[in-house]
Amino acid sequence: MFVAVASEFAAEDHRRAAEELLARYGFQRVLPGAWESSSLGEEDLGRLKRDIDRVTDADDSLRFYQYPVGGTLAITVLKEKRWRRLVVTR
Repeated sequence: MFVAVASEFAAEDHRRAAEELLARYGFQRVLPGAWESSSLGEEDLGRLKRDIDRVTDADDSLRFYQYPVGGTLAITVLKEKRWRRLVVTR
C-alpha cells in the first residue's frame, strides 16, 4: 500500500526518533516533515504506529495517508496521543 506521512513535532528528540523509525520502515523523505512509502504492508503499518506511540507525546501531530484501504483513501491522525481514522468515500 502507498502511505504518506506528514508530521509536526514539539521536540527535536521526538522528531529525530520518529524519522529514524520511518527510515527503518523504508520511508523516503520527500519534503521537510513529509515521508512516503509505496511498499508498506498493513502489518508493518500497525507496528510502525505502535513504535511511533513510544517516541511521541501529546504535543506531537502526525497524519498517515493510506491508499488503498478497502479500495478507498484512509487518513489516520495521531493527535494528543490518540489515533483517529477517517475513511474517504464518495
